[in-house]
Amino acid sequence: MKITVVGTGYVGLVTGTCLAETGNDVICVDIDEQKVSSMKKGIIPIYEPGLEVVFHRNIKEKRLEFTTDLEYAVSNSDLVFLALPTPPGDDGSADLSYILGVADKLGPILKGYTVIINKSTVPVGTASRVHAALEANTSADFDVVSNPEFLREGYAVKDFMEPDRIVIGTKSKKAQKVMSELYSPFVEKGSKIFFMDEKSSEMTKYAANSFLATKISFMNEIANISELVGADVDMIRLGIGADERIGSRFLFPGIGYGGSCFPKDVMALNHTADEYGYSFKILDAVMNVNKIQKTILVDKIKKYYNNVIKGKEFSIWGLAFKPDTDDIREAPALEIIKALIDEGAKVKVYDPEAMENVKKYFKESKCINYFDDPYKALKNTDALIILTEWAEFMSPDFSKIKNSLIEPVIFDGRNLYEIGIMRNKGFHYESIGRGIVE
Repeated sequence: MKITVVGTGYVGLVTGTCLAETGNDVICVDIDEQKVSSMKKGIIPIYEPGLEVVFHRNIKEKRLEFTTDLEYAVSNSDLVFLALPTPPGDDGSADLSYILGVADKLGPILKGYTVIINKSTVPVGTASRVHAALEANTSADFDVVSNPEFLREGYAVKDFMEPDRIVIGTKSKKAQKVMSELYSPFVEKGSKIFFMDEKSSEMTKYAANSFLATKISFMNEIANISELVGADVDMIRLGIGADERIGSRFLFPGIGYGGSCFPKDVMALNHTADEYGYSFKILDAVMNVNKIQKTILVDKIKKYYNNVIKGKEFSIWGLAFKPDTDDIREAPALEIIKALIDEGAKVKVYDPEAMENVKKYFKESKCINYFDDPYKALKNTDALIILTEWAEFMSPDFSKIKNSLIEPVIFDGRNLYEIGIMRNKGFHYESIGRGIVE
């Protein structure tokens, strides 16, 4: 099939590359000329495990190309995916200006029948708004379809190529036939496809992410109360995760959720509820819990140092909001670094992928030093703070850590190490929901 993907962020680039991998001819469109030029040269703009191999293979096979020319791309396509940003506004609502702006431009370009597919995460009613924008500027035949993505950063290629479900919102039998053909390679391999109306499809994405965010915040609350009563949240997690009605995923306590999806989608669904006069009390609580949880480690650190950390220097391992990505959007590390600096501390930081993004975020801060080796970042610092569960942090050289630090102190926001091991190795070790190792 002939496909255009508008937008080459995480969703757009993964979508375009993976659709090319299944044999389609894909043109990816972006307004950033430098980015497009780099991609034409084979330079991939994001870090996503497994994407680079598929990216280069499909460029070589001439199934994947890049352009800034929207008219060229659309005139050579039967399907147009909109994979554009929908950032949150000050009131939590999703900003649809990018999507509606492209929809305005698409109208005059359309010639024959075209299926316009919303891949971005959008509020209920967006498909209707896109349809109206197109209808005002074209006489061509078209359908607007909602097809939300369910991609996890770090696993995006696998999630696209082996989806557990494909959700498609359309009332058009003609569009349904086109989408069935597009996704037939996935259905043949066992993936489930669900056709529904556009509004239900749009709500499905928000409901899924908001439920997972709720699960995370619930476990963080359980972790916090476990510390007070002397229980071990790891044991609790195993005990409730074995219940098939609950499941074991998203039960790991920590320093809150971040990234490009959960924070934005929870706010957007809450805003939609407000628009319709409904108070979504659970989501209010989820957002509040997450806000507090992001800096709960700072409270532990300040308590250990009797509320005085001015002049202290800490080593931080992990900056990305999760492992296997360079994404720092809404990352707890940003809030924690800010809080430490505001208290007069300095930090030495290491992350295998996200440091360049953090440098851009904090610009020229003299309170942050960046290291290309995690152990070099430890030298003569007061404590180690772990904020992302990268695999390379799972089995570190504890002797090297101990010898590098001024005191053997670790604050672990991801519960990477067993309590007994840390006690035997002589560390002061504080994690989430498991008590303190003295």
